[in-house]
Amino acid sequence: MDFLAPKGLWLLGLLAPLVVLYILKIKRQRRVVSSTWLWATAQRDLMARSPFKKLIAQIPLVLEALAILGLALALARPATRGREFVGDHVAIIVDASASMSALIEAGPGEAAGAAPKSRMDLAKQAAKDIVSALTPGSDALVLEAGRDARIVSPLDRDPHRIKAAIDHVGVRDVEGDLGAAVALAVDRLKQLGGSRRIVIVTDGNLARASSLGGASLPLEVLTVGTPVENAAIVRVDVRSGNDPAAGGEAGKEQVQAFLVVANYGRHPRDLYVTMREENASDVLASRRVLVAPGERVPVVLTFHPSAADYRKGLLLDISPHDAMSVDDVAYARIPAGEKLPVFLAAAAAHPSPWLERALTSDPMVEVRSGSVAALASATNVTTDSFVVIDGACPDSPPGGDLLVVNPPAGRCFGTLVGRTIEHPLVTSWENGDPRMRFLTLDGVHIAKASVLKPDGATQELIRTQDGTIATDISTATRAGTLLGFDVGESDWPLKASYVLFVRNLIEQARAHRAHGMTGPARAGEPMRVTLPASTTKVEIDTPSGDKAEVPVRGGLAVVPDIQHVGFYHLTWQGPQAGTIVVPANLTSEAESDLTPRELPAEAGKVDVQSANARPDAHNEWTWVLALLALGFIVFDVWYLTRDARPTPLADVTRPRAPERLAR
Repeated sequence: MDFLAPKGLWLLGLLAPLVVLYILKIKRQRRVVSSTWLWATAQRDLMARSPFKKLIAQIPLVLEALAILGLALALARPATRGREFVGDHVAIIVDASASMSALIEAGPGEAAGAAPKSRMDLAKQAAKDIVSALTPGSDALVLEAGRDARIVSPLDRDPHRIKAAIDHVGVRDVEGDLGAAVALAVDRLKQLGGSRRIVIVTDGNLARASSLGGASLPLEVLTVGTPVENAAIVRVDVRSGNDPAAGGEAGKEQVQAFLVVANYGRHPRDLYVTMREENASDVLASRRVLVAPGERVPVVLTFHPSAADYRKGLLLDISPHDAMSVDDVAYARIPAGEKLPVFLAAAAAHPSPWLERALTSDPMVEVRSGSVAALASATNVTTDSFVVIDGACPDSPPGGDLLVVNPPAGRCFGTLVGRTIEHPLVTSWENGDPRMRFLTLDGVHIAKASVLKPDGATQELIRTQDGTIATDISTATRAGTLLGFDVGESDWPLKASYVLFVRNLIEQARAHRAHGMTGPARAGEPMRVTLPASTTKVEIDTPSGDKAEVPVRGGLAVVPDIQHVGFYHLTWQGPQAGTIVVPANLTSEAESDLTPRELPAEAGKVDVQSANARPDAHNEWTWVLALLALGFIVFDVWYLTRDARPTPLADVTRPRAPERLAR
């Protein structure tokens, strides 16, 4: 027997004033009567000095005490266990993926103004019911299954602590994977004896339904929630371009946002797609689309940015929002201008004219030149500049992608620059490398070059009969290329392959500048951000308002825990201090599709059923006790208001006649 609301037992305190009312003496009024013989008992009471009289068990007192006891127990909600969950050791896995944030409609028994519940709320209640239904002596393990598995509560037998841990489970804006949680639960339970069981509480919208198979312990899947119609942004990409026909402004730079809006409902959705900057109310562009059931509609929004808009956060929204709002918004970053900044640094007084001509031939490149010492200036070289170094190899140069031409002998970014060879004959090159695509080096003659010895054979780009003369010197934070010869001492600039080679480098640098070395961030996956090599740590402001600090090694910052979508603001100090906005999105069709799915069930291994179909963990007896209390009150009222039965005269004691004196 349990009391679900033990505070109701405070009503038992009314028993004390009830008893006091029955033992207090009644204050008498003085009257003149012909004889006091019939009032002997009342006279004794008046003569007592104590204000209380002896408690006599009367029927009204018993009835009223029983009524108070029944009402107190009814308010305490006594309940007995309706079912017992078989298992000495139970692992409860709560699905914390993004689809669990979908809201559900209010039930028929709920108030009209009640706050809407989510699928996660139902999952928590189902998990608590499992804990309440455990047999005495059983223990439970609670796990949260998002992108990765996390133990919320270790094996414990205290139901109050387990339920408190379940309350701390929250929805993550990630694509869920139950496989890791199932594997972790099996690993924790397989070493224990007795009966073992794994219970998964989920909405059934699994990104990887196959993760339920292959477990060595019995699985029971409880599904929560009802089918919900949902529209979502499932793809987003923002680029900078130049559309002469856009808005009649020829040659003006244009930011283009490409979206894919999907409708997973059974009815068409009339949606407004809008675009605005972070922390701004003005709409930059909008479009109205009608999305049929099961259809995916591409949407393109454009606007003309100013220099102050570069690298700011961009928010894309579909309205009206639906039951799952996390996929109604997508986040992006405005590209840092269409023209790629290039800094050409030379060890000599003037850089190679062949390098300068090839770079300036691209109209979408802004070239600056200077000495190698000028690389240290942040005004000359930004964090996303394409840096070209001629005749030198400085340590840790700033900027983005890197091209080093004709370095001096010695170590240069992990490659050993060795002896000089005369008239090397090119024998092969890496056609699969993006820097070497669409070009051929047949017929290229080089006067002299330095032999390069990279750390690995996979870094070789151009080979000759005497050794390698071009290598890949890329790091985790930047793409790098090393040419062991002066292009001016060859006829390569006179061939089309040289222009293609430089253009390939520029296009690669432009792509890395737009998205970073690792591409846009996605919730649930580690976020890698390229920063200046001199940076040692970076401070992060998350979308939830929390702050974190992450170390930077080799110019690369890795944020391992990205659980929510939104804008992540990174700030760092040092010689090249700065800040950057990194957007993180969900963009998962598996999570946005909230239509019912059939989960795989293996005979004897996986049992799938709805949480609503399971009986309650307790049988409450509140209504029975309330009816008993009401019955006692009704009987007490009848007893006090009934007509008293008259006493026969024969039973009345006649007064004794006075004795007469004999005469």
